[in-house]
Amino acid sequence: MIKAVNEIRVKKGRVDEVAPRFSTAKSVHTFDGFILMEVLIKENTNEYDVIEVCTTWEDHASFDAWRESRATKKAHASGGSEEKSEDNPILGAELSIYEVFVQHHPEK
Repeated sequence: MIKAVNEIRVKKGRVDEVAPRFSTAKSVHTFDGFILMEVLIKENTNEYDVIEVCTTWEDHASFDAWRESRATKKAHASGGSEEKSEDNPILGAELSIYEVFVQHHPEK
């Protein structure tokens, strides 16, 4: 099992403009091998706000299939709807992949 964490850096005070974009499930939840998505907002940041979009997958192949599908859609999209202006609240992003070594769940 793997966890993909996309750390999105957002201009200070503008996290409420970006976080709601993840409130509604998109197609990611329909992909084979998808387990869970969590959106975390980091507390007590100084220079900028941080949103972490964490997805858990059964394996690398499942995650890679989703990424390839997403890249294909972006490559075929017309016009590019992403904001490119200085008013864009997103400063940048970094993707990290982790092997899930162990999980502990509540005792039933």
